Amino acid sequence: MEHFVYYTPTKVYFGKGEEKKVGTIIKGFSPRKVMLVYGGGSIKKIGLYDIVIDALTKEGIDFVELGGVQANPEVSLVYEGIRLGLEAGVDFVLAVGGGSVLDTAKDIAHGIADPDVDVWEFHSTKRLPEKTLRKGAILTLSAAGSEMSNSCVMTNAATKVKHGFASDLNRFDFAIENPELTYSVSKYQTACGIVDIAMHTMERFFSVGDVSDLTDNLALGLIKNTFDYGKIAYENPTDYNARAELMWASSIAHNGLTGMGRKVTMPVHQMEHELSALKTDIAHGAGLAALWASWARYVCHDAQDRFVRYAHDIWGIEGDGMEAALEAILRQEDYYKAIGMPTSLEELGILESDLEYLALRCSYDKSRVIGGYKPIGYQEMLDIYRLAFPKR
Repeated sequence: MEHFVYYTPTKVYFGKGEEKKVGTIIKGFSPRKVMLVYGGGSIKKIGLYDIVIDALTKEGIDFVELGGVQANPEVSLVYEGIRLGLEAGVDFVLAVGGGSVLDTAKDIAHGIADPDVDVWEFHSTKRLPEKTLRKGAILTLSAAGSEMSNSCVMTNAATKVKHGFASDLNRFDFAIENPELTYSVSKYQTACGIVDIAMHTMERFFSVGDVSDLTDNLALGLIKNTFDYGKIAYENPTDYNARAELMWASSIAHNGLTGMGRKVTMPVHQMEHELSALKTDIAHGAGLAALWASWARYVCHDAQDRFVRYAHDIWGIEGDGMEAALEAILRQEDYYKAIGMPTSLEELGILESDLEYLALRCSYDKSRVIGGYKPIGYQEMLDIYRLAFPKR
């Protein structure tokens, strides 16, 4: 097992009605002014907006608002939030929404705390934030795991670049998780969430490392749980237990626990970021689904034992050879199709003429190789994109 440091400072309030406590929770931080960050109209349709406003008002907490966060969040709105926060004297940021809202709030918190630094530098260079504000989250979508992760992903629409960075300053002080708040999430977004949750841990499981049985068992259990309960939530959107299992899996899948002791590189995530940077209407989970099977078929011969164990534990496939590994990949592809997810880039509107561009961007103009059982550079990335292109 590799050396590691495990750090999870986020306090989680989980269960029905926990969002009503947000005012009391924030008051404990003694803020001067809070910035409420959210997306479109969904939190207003489900009544969550009114609950949050009432909770803040009841505790006498002054606040300003920043709405309009979109999927694949853009740094331009972050800049707007930083400007607003500095003018208003904000010293606490509350994110209400899914991963895009939470990541936007993280960057805004960094930018207000250290306004002399351009937050895009955290995404485009090796520079990391040195200051941030206190921040909390109310989760409305089980997917990205941003509520407990140290990562933050942002898009620069002007340059079509989508990059993430990891820092302990990205951690929220608290996260409120009420599964009922995800009842109204569409089938499509639920399916995208299922893919993203499982993939956060799948990418960790398929990372290089020595024997790490406890970590592997935790990882495989979470992946299977996500697929099993994800299907239930997809078919029965108001099944509280299924939604609860997904929401808690979202947090655990990306808070580091399921990859401890392994060299995590997440190549499929890196390749997907180029898809949704090129076409911002591509949902992250859908892009991951379209790529995973092709990546898996490309690398499985170099990681046969891992894929065979995956076949046994996740899909109940017998056998110890490559046949079992390939059958597991096929089963997962079929699962994606069953929940309405794409299994090819063509289904996402990507053109064959885009593939070389995607490989160049992902490889940083042929200067980057992503490690793993089979390291992938420009040519390997191009091969995988090509495998993922035709509709099957």
